[in-house]
Amino acid sequence: MIGDVTIDKDVFIAPSATLRADEGTPFYIGPNSNIQDGSILHGLANERIRVGNKRYSIYIGKGVSVAHGAIIHGPCFVGDNVFVGFKAIVFNASVGRGSYISMDAIVMNGVRIAPDRFVPPGAHIDTQAKADKLGKVPKDSREFAREVRRVNREFPPSYHALFGPHQCSCGISYDRKRLVK
Repeated sequence: MIGDVTIDKDVFIAPSATLRADEGTPFYIGPNSNIQDGSILHGLANERIRVGNKRYSIYIGKGVSVAHGAIIHGPCFVGDNVFVGFKAIVFNASVGRGSYISMDAIVMNGVRIAPDRFVPPGAHIDTQAKADKLGKVPKDSREFAREVRRVNREFPPSYHALFGPHQCSCGISYDRKRLVK
């Protein structure tokens, strides 16, 4: 991890995840989110999105799962309770609350995904017209995302018990810390 990254409470950041706020900055990761093994967060210099009265390179809401090997490349907004699937890419996009981005999917080019939308496996959502045609998240995908969040919520307290407060085995704080490294 490098740069200006704010990590809210009960966030799990797995070993081998990369948070690069060295060019695009700052990043925010909301409470009860998880950034899994091999995931990469990186942003373009001087490119930001506005959330409230603040500007971010990457803003990740509460209860978000970024699955193994996924890439979130700012400027990017990821709303609450979003699931970003294995090896998916989200670049220069806004993803609405409760959406599900399946494995190997790509969301890019400034598209805005509406809340509770399903991006199919391997889909390339690179125009607003494609984004506007997305259907609702199927029940089985919603349940899968919920289970992933549940499992990953168990990690921060476990690391806390093993290694003490404010630090997990990978050395990244998870208890509402603003990190600038």
